[in-house]
Amino acid sequence: MRALGAAALAALLAGCAAGGTNLAAVPELRPGVPAGYLAADARPDSLKLLSAPPAQGTAALALDEESARQAGPLRGSPRWQLAADDAVLTFPQAASTFSCALGVPVSEKDTPYLNMLLRRSLVDAGLSTYKAKEHYQRTRPFVATRTPMCTQAEAAKLEKDGSYPSGHSAIGWAWALILTEIEPARANELLARGRAFGQSRVVCNVHWQSDVNAGRTMAAATVARLHADPTFRADLERARREVAAARAAGARPSRDCQAETAALAP
Repeated sequence: MRALGAAALAALLAGCAAGGTNLAAVPELRPGVPAGYLAADARPDSLKLLSAPPAQGTAALALDEESARQAGPLRGSPRWQLAADDAVLTFPQAASTFSCALGVPVSEKDTPYLNMLLRRSLVDAGLSTYKAKEHYQRTRPFVATRTPMCTQAEAAKLEKDGSYPSGHSAIGWAWALILTEIEPARANELLARGRAFGQSRVVCNVHWQSDVNAGRTMAAATVARLHADPTFRADLERARREVAAARAAGARPSRDCQAETAALAP
């Protein structure tokens, strides 16, 4: 990866400074963890928006079980490893998840406003799933089937966390939708990566397919609501300028994009 050119970076920061937000002043949930854009009562309500997860004996549950079986042979493969990488939502690692699809590096250094946009929207999309998640307390597939999952160190925590809907899938699809607005010329790549990010939860054996589908519904609802927030809209525009400057400067993703493409190949 090549850092932003000095001239491009100076122009970018000058544009952001004009009426811009001080990133150091972003509110925090706790030290080092930025708050989302939406207040708790402004987030979409997953318990009102989603139907119950598939019941025993239904065709929908049979589809979930078949999807889990089809993912089984991927264990130990490059796709399995990518699913483990996609499970990481902590920054700075998570910032680069969509960098290959976007075609530029995404980091606090290279794209500070985009980096913060991803961090804050993660909170909004992820927390939008929790009313239904806590209400239904659906058992995760690795628990129900007693088969391996790709982030074994998290097993004890995930066993106690409801499976439906998938918070990771909500976050990944929300990021894909937001990034598509920032760089519509790469919409197909970004949306495909967002879909794959959600499917990583099925590959990882920590979510059923219906969990992932419901997560995408919550992502769409959250992004729609975010557009009514003026701070989000302003940050979206600043992030768009950052990406344009990074592209003009010839910056390249730091991830191994060839390996990612190979892992996602049909």
